[in-house]
Amino acid sequence: MSITQSVIVPAYKEKLNIKPLTTRLFAALGNDGAKSTELIFVDDNSQDGSVEEVEALQKQGYDVRIIVRTTERGLSSAVLRGFYEAKGDYIICMDADLQHPPESVPSLFDNLKTHPFVIGTRYAPGVGIDKDWPLYRRVISSTARMMARPLTTASDPMSGFFGLQKKYLLEAKDGDIDSKGFKIALELLAKLPLPADKPIGEVPFSFGVRTEGESKLSGKVIIQYLEQLKELYVFKFGANNLVLFLLFAIILVLYILYQFYSLLF
Repeated sequence: MSITQSVIVPAYKEKLNIKPLTTRLFAALGNDGAKSTELIFVDDNSQDGSVEEVEALQKQGYDVRIIVRTTERGLSSAVLRGFYEAKGDYIICMDADLQHPPESVPSLFDNLKTHPFVIGTRYAPGVGIDKDWPLYRRVISSTARMMARPLTTASDPMSGFFGLQKKYLLEAKDGDIDSKGFKIALELLAKLPLPADKPIGEVPFSFGVRTEGESKLSGKVIIQYLEQLKELYVFKFGANNLVLFLLFAIILVLYILYQFYSLLF
């Protein structure tokens, strides 16, 4: 059976998560789904045994491979590298830390059959974020989501758990997609030539806490996100509307203060 589906996982020092993610993913796909699906880890030269871990899984019969990058770094560029090298017509990105449940991947692939783009959303009735997720992460996530609202109708554009039909990626104009952006899903939602008459698909999932490894969130990452937002606002609304972005940033500061006050008191 030929490969029609690809799962891309950007990784850096995620050796301990590679085996459980792989085994859970292919178990969730079932026999037929597993035969038509490939799993690709895009590793930023971790040198932590990730390559050997993947090789061991290959020997066990899993359709998994690892791309090791030695001259390039960054989450978004890793995702794009995997997307372009994927064999499947339907491609999904998920994190290596198991905060994105592999058991939800089949639902994303099913939705991609009828939607050009699908988001795994943490903001839907009946699902939520793990109670142990830190308070500051909740506030940052909520605020970042609010700032992206003018750019897309997706309920969770900050999600790193998403998929698309590859043909739309290939139809994008050269140079439009910025591989340095912090949130690649938002970048693609804002810039891909997605059909206006077809909605964004959404699959609810409960967001867990990291099981192994360390979070990549830092002050530098937040600055990168703000820079990305500025570029996306210019792309969508034009440079003359940068004043709107500055006004929005002021509202954001007030919103953050309100969120902290509400959650602490």
